[in-house]
Amino acid sequence: MKNLFILFCCTFLITSCERVDLTHATSLDVKNIVKSFKGKKVVLVNVWALWCLPCIEEFPMIVELGEDSDDLEVLFVSADFIDQSNKVQGFLKEHGVYNLSLIKNEKDEPFINGLHPDWSGSLPFTVVYSKLSGEIVDFWEGKEPETRFRSAIEKALRS
Repeated sequence: MKNLFILFCCTFLITSCERVDLTHATSLDVKNIVKSFKGKKVVLVNVWALWCLPCIEEFPMIVELGEDSDDLEVLFVSADFIDQSNKVQGFLKEHGVYNLSLIKNEKDEPFINGLHPDWSGSLPFTVVYSKLSGEIVDFWEGKEPETRFRSAIEKALRS
């Protein structure tokens, strides 16, 4: 019984200490992270927010896509205010996202224009970068079906 209690306590401590890696970022930071995967992985950047229902609806599907492929790096960027960091971390943890995620730390207009000049600022916003060239192969505003994501990822793997 004592060993079972020790095992339970160790398991609880390990799992409760898992911390979401949520980092403050500017659009330049996002671009630099994307560049670091050039030649290694397709990168899917998804800009979302807790208050955005379509963002929340597509979130689990995007997490699953990232888990299904070793050739894909999913980078979530929260557009929530910095003072919402704890809530963002809780949401990410709830969805099993423990790898690097970002929270916007730049004024809206420079952030939007810095990520993509054709982005209006609507959420969710998704950009898919080529594995080999690191260039943008597709981007869109709004919630899209999984087929759109898979098509963009396949294109990014080939280019």
